[in-house]
Amino acid sequence: MVETTNIEINTAKVKVPNNDLEIDAYLAQPAENGTFGAVIVFPEIFGINSNIRDITELIAKQGYVAIAPAMYQRIAPGFEADFSAEDVGFSPESYRLGLEYYQKVKYQDILSDIQATITYLKTLPNVKDNAIGVIGFCFGGHVAYIAATFPDIKATASFYGAGITTSSYGEETPTINRISEIQGTIYAFFGTRDTLISQAETEQIEAELKKHQINNRVFRYDAGHGFFAGFFKDKYPFMEQHPSYNPEAAPDAWQHVIELFQNHL
Repeated sequence: MVETTNIEINTAKVKVPNNDLEIDAYLAQPAENGTFGAVIVFPEIFGINSNIRDITELIAKQGYVAIAPAMYQRIAPGFEADFSAEDVGFSPESYRLGLEYYQKVKYQDILSDIQATITYLKTLPNVKDNAIGVIGFCFGGHVAYIAATFPDIKATASFYGAGITTSSYGEETPTINRISEIQGTIYAFFGTRDTLISQAETEQIEAELKKHQINNRVFRYDAGHGFFAGFFKDKYPFMEQHPSYNPEAAPDAWQHVIELFQNHL
């Protein structure tokens, strides 16, 4: 079992400057003095909602400066959609909007926002040098692969990133073709019953990681897409009934995430 902590943290809504744009972001960091590794948290298509804020806080409680930047800042500033007790998931309208905004995101803007967030973290006095990692889920899981190509990123945790083998947000070259540019360590988490990511795709991703000798581990679980959703069931009891949540896969995957960050940040 990987040792975990639960230290006191501070949280704040901040602005990440990016040329003439200010990116809304949620920042969580240890309250104690010192320097810490940093982790960028990339959301699903539903924005920086309570689930992503909770994940950001959970990472901070392990002793990291964690920040979740809004990936729809240009398209729909302030958008977020939350889980609801009524339907144990997202409303059809929230899902429609999240998908609509997701389809408008552009690769070059993703690159720009990743770099802006890295630059912002480097301005914080409590962030250690050369100790930045990323974690992402679904849409964010794909973005995490893009972020992993940045030389500043030492550790990447990607949960069920969709479209990696076939697309890259408006670019002709799919993200899988850039795997050779990854310089740090990447852990990838997939469900074998994921209807959005085929087993053939996960095998193709793993083969590319091996081909280019990227330091990696690939974890597969008997679970569907979004199996980490519901991890905060103690805080939101109805989440335990979320159709995506897998009570065996999610805690095991989280232990590997902690292991990754402890070893590389």
